[in-house]
Amino acid sequence: MEEISIDDKTTEEEPVIKKAKCVGEERKVPRLEDRLNGILCCAVCLDLPSTQIFQCSFGHLMCASCYTHLLADARLKDEGATCPNCRCDISKTACCRNLAVEKAISELPDDCPHCGQKFSRSELDHHVRSTCADRPVECKYSQLGCSWCGPWHELEVHVSECPHPKKSGEDILPALQLIERDKDQQIEVLNSIVRMLSYESVSFCDIQLRPFRSEDFLTKLFYESSRFTALEKQWVVKANVNDNQKYPERVINRRLCIQLVIKTKLTASLTIYYFLIPGPHSSVKTMKTDLRNFEFGPEAVETPFTELSLVDNAETNKLLAAKTINFRIVLIQVPK
Repeated sequence: MEEISIDDKTTEEEPVIKKAKCVGEERKVPRLEDRLNGILCCAVCLDLPSTQIFQCSFGHLMCASCYTHLLADARLKDEGATCPNCRCDISKTACCRNLAVEKAISELPDDCPHCGQKFSRSELDHHVRSTCADRPVECKYSQLGCSWCGPWHELEVHVSECPHPKKSGEDILPALQLIERDKDQQIEVLNSIVRMLSYESVSFCDIQLRPFRSEDFLTKLFYESSRFTALEKQWVVKANVNDNQKYPERVINRRLCIQLVIKTKLTASLTIYYFLIPGPHSSVKTMKTDLRNFEFGPEAVETPFTELSLVDNAETNKLLAAKTINFRIVLIQVPK
């Protein structure tokens, strides 16, 4: 029998050669600030909050705007508000602010929207408003009708070339008249209120509007106060959302409309001026004062619904998110 030597043996397959690891090839790791952005962002809008931050009972974070929006949506739909992550109940009492996260976010860097430089979020607001050379500013002659708006570092050059200070009084008169007209309207409202406060019959009352549901097939949310006494008469204030729109929870822009109702029977006409301001325990602190008037009578016991002048939609959500809406109403009877 012929012997086969080891040298004569051939292998059918060559062993697989492993690929050498590249020394310079490393796994790309996200920056720490990017990882923190994903951890500390709001669970609803997925953005880093710049205001107060609330958390549910399991620690999921929500910015103040989204938090009040969720509570307002639940009020409009007559449901309980839940956390978008874990679906646990959220409310004014079940949620609390997370001060540690607020402080951590204030130290994270962010880019200036004008010059692109990085600043901590606690310093960025001051930089954008006061020190950024690229921040947009208006011409100092804007009240004369100049519409120029540009970066701050170009302001000096523009002012030196601006033609408006060299214009005649006749040319700049329309712009000045427009500004004066707006100020006159504000002063007129203020003067009217001050003048009426000197009338003999003036009364004010702190009212609390509570939410109710209509008994229609499609129930609607409305607010109503308890009866209160003012000017020796009984009154009630009512409010609705978006003029009783069918589905106000499906729209972003929401508004509250107010109505004043007299409950005392009248035998003669009664002219009343009234306005609302935030009450001592109101969730909003600033709102435009609108002076309204109405002539009540035996057949005219309700004013038309008029929109409440709030600063923005976020303020409306604050009112809707609260269990009650607090106002101070001032009523003035016009002497005959």
